[in-house]
Amino acid sequence: MSGFPAHPDEITSDWWAAILGRAPERWRWEKIGTGQVGDSVRFTLDFSDGLGPTTLAGKFAAADPTSRGTAAMLGLYAREVRFYQALAAQLPIRTPKALFSDMDADGTCFFLLFEDLGPARGGNQIAGCTLADARAVVQQAARLHAPSWHNPAILDLAWLQPDPDAAAQVRALYPKAQAVFRERYRDLLEPEYMNLCEELAEIMATNHRTPPRTSLVHGDFRLDNMMFDIQGGAEAVAVLDWQTLAIGTGLTDVAYFLGCGIGDILRRAHERELLALYCAEMTGRGVPLGIDAIWDDYVLGGLHGVSTAVFSSAFVVRTERGDANFLSMARGACALCLEHGSIALMKKG
Repeated sequence: MSGFPAHPDEITSDWWAAILGRAPERWRWEKIGTGQVGDSVRFTLDFSDGLGPTTLAGKFAAADPTSRGTAAMLGLYAREVRFYQALAAQLPIRTPKALFSDMDADGTCFFLLFEDLGPARGGNQIAGCTLADARAVVQQAARLHAPSWHNPAILDLAWLQPDPDAAAQVRALYPKAQAVFRERYRDLLEPEYMNLCEELAEIMATNHRTPPRTSLVHGDFRLDNMMFDIQGGAEAVAVLDWQTLAIGTGLTDVAYFLGCGIGDILRRAHERELLALYCAEMTGRGVPLGIDAIWDDYVLGGLHGVSTAVFSSAFVVRTERGDANFLSMARGACALCLEHGSIALMKKG
């Protein structure tokens, strides 16, 4: 039994009073979002002084045991809770402000309570985004990467260090993930993209490459994890879902977003412009970068989108939207990788 509410129905008046300094007269909750390894809700609280209702957002461990088990195995819940407890306030990237954060000892249960960013427009992985949205997200990427760039005060934090056991589990499970991915999507995904997935699976099963230690990496930097025009348009975008936070190179996030996130047509038309914007934002934050210097890391980063689509599809609960989502991710990431020769570059490396 956790020492905090593990489900919205476990919250009491006393708990609200302890966190907010006063208890609502009544409250209700409704599900929001499309996450597959965490369940998000919106709380509406009515107070007797008539100054409400107040809305807040909450995030809990997934109700589905498959998704919850995968998240616990990979330490996803622990990463997100620790991000809000230890790092969020130090970084200029816009995230929801956390009012409460806690988890149980084994990392299978957690609760995060946030400010409500609404009214806002949720990012939609399948629908894609506008160029203005893409620019806003790329600017936020620099706000995450620049403060941590070769910064030992952040990169040496014990809880951020790679877990060799988890990496070994991923390698061991990756062939199974590819088999599931192939069985589900071989008649839906273009053959050239499936062939790239198969080739990457062969590499991933034996890949012992040490990740670079350049900066923080969000790890799932795509549209479903963004909120746009937050608080009625007061701010352009906020970044959610910090369960995959890691140490690596920030270009992984950029390639993941441009490959998996914005749609191949928009990427092809504006790739160089968006990379130049990222470099300018990083340079303005004290990390001088140019496109030539980041190109190889960007091209290799595209493969993260492929591997995430393959692995995640096999080990979270299957839904109709999830299928569309993983296919969208795979198509965009594979298109980037095929265009720029990501597999060949990885083999050289």
